[in-house]
Amino acid sequence: MRDKVKLLEVKSLKKHFGIGKRQVLKAVDDVSFDIYKGETLGLVGESGCGKSTAGRTINHLYDATSGQVIYNGEDILVKKSAREIKELKKKMQMIFQDPYSSLDPRMTVLEIISEGISNHDSHLKKEEKRAKVHDLLELVGLNKKHANRYPHEFSGGQRQRIGIARALAVEPEFIIADEPIAALDVSIQAQIVNLLKELQVDKGLTYLFIAHDLSMVKHISDRIAVMYLGNLVELADSEELYDDPLHPYTQALLSAIPVPNPEIERSRERVILTGDVPDPVNPPSGCRFRTRCPMAKAICAEVKPEWQEVKPNHFVACHLYN
Repeated sequence: MRDKVKLLEVKSLKKHFGIGKRQVLKAVDDVSFDIYKGETLGLVGESGCGKSTAGRTINHLYDATSGQVIYNGEDILVKKSAREIKELKKKMQMIFQDPYSSLDPRMTVLEIISEGISNHDSHLKKEEKRAKVHDLLELVGLNKKHANRYPHEFSGGQRQRIGIARALAVEPEFIIADEPIAALDVSIQAQIVNLLKELQVDKGLTYLFIAHDLSMVKHISDRIAVMYLGNLVELADSEELYDDPLHPYTQALLSAIPVPNPEIERSRERVILTGDVPDPVNPPSGCRFRTRCPMAKAICAEVKPEWQEVKPNHFVACHLYN
């Protein structure tokens, strides 16, 4: 990956939310990673770990508390003009988790998809916009007859295809997919993942793929970053992470994935985590995972582990590897 071109650099990104007068929820707390052109970076972790907040902050849906998001060499968190923000939105699009709430029920599919086209390519005539929408529908596995229907007339998988077409309408180069398969049936999830992979090749897209299901993330991601309670705990190439997970949290997540071979499933060792995810308003001192970690030591409560490269392109934040 290091010989490839960096499209996005996230440096010490923080997003904190004020709760009441004195409490602060540190949803994303000092997160750093890079994404290279043409790759898919999977961002995984339990619900509430901050992965979706990270994606929305990168995409300017939330204002960052601090840090940098450098896109094509330019810090996009620095105050921009309306024109610059509009241009940025054209390059960077988002696919949302819930295909039921992310589409306006009062608008037809044609109106939903052409909305972005009207904002960014206002010079196009009405028939040209319609033809472009028809092409996009064909591209995502639907057809032009669907253009005049409303969202409630479609299944969850079809709605997500409409959401993908909407994201592609302005011809972006980077897409943040925020748990795009979480609300879908298992039988449909693979179809959507395969569609995203095909579109990536055809359109030269770069993805940040956010999910909590490690088994599905492996099929689409070149590299995977694991997040816990606002912090990254591990990042490696997809195969490397599955073959040699270093952080105890990653090991626990991978051990929970069922193996289709009954003999292997019966004999393999499961890592069972005790307790619940701590309150993000009052996270544990030192390592945030230590209260659930089966390998925690005294230093874990005292010192926050450093983010370090312990193997080529394999990063981890854990005192076991100092």
